[in-house]
Amino acid sequence: METKPIIVCPPDLSSRPLGIKIEKLIGLPIVKLYKTWTSQLDLWFASPGSFLGKIEPNAPFYFETLHQGIRHPHYGRYLQIQEPELVQLTWTTGEGGTEGAETVLTIALTPHGEGTFLRLTHAGFLTEASRDRHQEAWPAVLELLEERMSRPVD
Repeated sequence: METKPIIVCPPDLSSRPLGIKIEKLIGLPIVKLYKTWTSQLDLWFASPGSFLGKIEPNAPFYFETLHQGIRHPHYGRYLQIQEPELVQLTWTTGEGGTEGAETVLTIALTPHGEGTFLRLTHAGFLTEASRDRHQEAWPAVLELLEERMSRPVD
């Protein structure tokens, strides 16, 4: 039986050129850091047990976060998965987030000594305000990732 190639259609961001790039050295091995963006998202970012979906190209996903007592649904689909060095997905949130725009989040990972160099790009924002909120939030999110995932497992 012949398998059909997976055709992934990324969003057209040509009319939404606003984006950000954040680089950070994280004290976690590349394989562990890759898992934080795939199978372990609800151990540090998403509300526990809220992740729904498959981690494969074109597969949709859903999860929610809880911030200051308010639920924040996140929707998207995986565009590229290259274990353990690349995760690319669409990222759609509502008011105060991407404002409903289907943005593209790319996490590129490179081993660096005992840790991993992470390059996060987030592209396709509708407004400067939305871009600026994410520019401010992502560094704190990455600090949270490193803090929570560096703890020893009980």
